[in-house]
Amino acid sequence: MDENNFLAERFEETRPHLRAVAYRMLGSRGDAEDAVQEAWLRLSRSDTETVDNLGGWLTTVVARICLDTLRARKARREQSLGPDVPEPRVSAEESIEREALLADSVGLALLIVLDKLNPAERVAFVLHDMFDIPFDDIAPIIERSPEATRQLASRARRRVRGESEPAKPDLERRRAVVEAFLAAARGGDFEGLLTMLAPDVVMRADQMAVRMGGQQETRGAVGVAGTFKGRAQAARVALVDGSIGVAVIFGGRVRIVLALTFDGEKIAGIEAIADPERVAQFAVEVL
Repeated sequence: MDENNFLAERFEETRPHLRAVAYRMLGSRGDAEDAVQEAWLRLSRSDTETVDNLGGWLTTVVARICLDTLRARKARREQSLGPDVPEPRVSAEESIEREALLADSVGLALLIVLDKLNPAERVAFVLHDMFDIPFDDIAPIIERSPEATRQLASRARRRVRGESEPAKPDLERRRAVVEAFLAAARGGDFEGLLTMLAPDVVMRADQMAVRMGGQQETRGAVGVAGTFKGRAQAARVALVDGSIGVAVIFGGRVRIVLALTFDGEKIAGIEAIADPERVAQFAVEVL
């Protein structure tokens, strides 16, 4: 059996799984089929000799294709199909397969709820909660840290279950922490900064932020406090994808986003994103 036939057989073995992943992310049979077909095209053009887990590789490829599709929808502000819009007529065999896809609580009602999530939330939730993929493997797909990915999935889970986004008192407490943190940074108050940071806080920066003078990774409260001391003049507290974070604004535009994670009322993680394409993907509301 030549390599192309071998890959084709392996792909067909994983097709039902890939279609299920794509359908849950996109909520459309047509878009799911397109995503799976695109994955096959990428597979046929790729060198897979070093790929140990072809199924995992294909799942990652489909997830990235779906993420791009969701982001494009958001950019175009497309409206999802409503319950009164039927899907295309399918054969009996396809109908059975469709029912399998809709099983396990993935009915139209849930798809409508999923459509309210932002693209990164939806991918993190679907891959982790529906397919049990570890956050460490999901994080590179959505270009977030594993902890930020965990937080996205948790927030998506609350919304799917009908729970409120972190309760308003939590948001207000975190907002107060960040406002105090930024005030200490601007005033050069090193001790004040330390009181707002978890001892094992980790700050990571993308390549664009590194080129702007940041460190790729800084660990510990002392190091992170030193990074912010005397700075943050253009930083503002903001809702970043619905969570308290920081927006750095120059020339009337958000240039850098700081996505934050918390341990109680202390900042436990800071992710600095300066790449314009990634910044544009966040929903940012300056408070």
